[in-house]
Amino acid sequence: MKWITRERPKIDRIACPWLIKRFIDPEAEFYFVPFEQVREQAAALQATPFDIPGVEYSHYEDRCTFDYFLLKHELKDPALERLAAIVRGADTDRHDFAPQAAGLEAIFSGLAYNIPDDQALLDLGMVIYDGLYSWATHLYQHKHTQAGPAEQMLLAVLQQYLGRKHKKTPQWAMELKALLQDQADTYLNASLKDISRELDLNPAYLSREFSKYFDNMSYGDYVRKMRIDKAMELIRNSAYSLTEIAYLTGFSDQSHFTRIFRIHTGTTPSDYKKSLKKGKNHTSS
Repeated sequence: MKWITRERPKIDRIACPWLIKRFIDPEAEFYFVPFEQVREQAAALQATPFDIPGVEYSHYEDRCTFDYFLLKHELKDPALERLAAIVRGADTDRHDFAPQAAGLEAIFSGLAYNIPDDQALLDLGMVIYDGLYSWATHLYQHKHTQAGPAEQMLLAVLQQYLGRKHKKTPQWAMELKALLQDQADTYLNASLKDISRELDLNPAYLSREFSKYFDNMSYGDYVRKMRIDKAMELIRNSAYSLTEIAYLTGFSDQSHFTRIFRIHTGTTPSDYKKSLKKGKNHTSS
C-alpha cells in the first residue's frame, strides 16, 4: 500500500510510517511532497494521505495521527500506548504528556536540520523508533541511576530538600506580572497569544508554565481573578452601578459578570454590595 504526506517529516510523520511498516503493512511505500501537492499526488499515485487536515488519518481531539492509527487498526499493545504518549507530547508541544517527549522533539528537529533527504531521514527514524519501542517494551521501568538502598535514601532526601526550596522566578514571569499589573485599570483583554508575542515566548510553553508562577492558575483563570479583584475594589470604593462595573472590568454582560464573580467569591456582586452596606451601617450604629 502507498502512503503520502507533507515533506520534511519530523515526529508524527516518521512515527506513523514506522508503525505501518512494523505492525500494519511491511511492504508499504511512503512519499513526501509539498503540502499543496499532497491531495493531487495522492490521486495520481493511488496513495492514502495522512497527517494533513481533512483526511481520515490525521489528528483528532487532542490526539495526533499516530494515535489514530492505533485506534483505527486496533493495535492494543501497552508499549505502543507508552510510545504514543511520547509521540503525542513531542508532536503537539505538550511535554507534560511524557518526560521523553522533549528529547524526541529535540532529536528529530536536529536530524531534520541535518538531513535534507526525507527518505534518508525516514530510514534513520525507523532505527530510532525501533529503539524507543524496545525501551517501551522492556526497559521503561529501569532508571539510569541504579543505586543501592543507601544511595536511594540520600537521593530521596536531596529531592525533598530541593522540593522545599523556592523556585527562582524566571524573567519572563516577572515581566508578565508587570504587564498584567499595567492592564489592571483597563479591560485585561490581552489574549495568551498577544502576551506570548509581547514576551517573545512560544504560546504552548507559556500556557504550560504559567500556573507554576501564578498561584497554580491557568492564564484565563488568573486574568478572571484579577478582573473580579478589580470589580470588588470598584464596588467598595466607587459609585458605579454593577452594570458599569461589569463593563469596566471587561465582562461581556452582567450575567457573565455575576457568574464569574460567584465562582471566585461564593456570592453575587449584588449580595457583596449589600454586605458592605450592612457592615457600614453596623459600624456607624
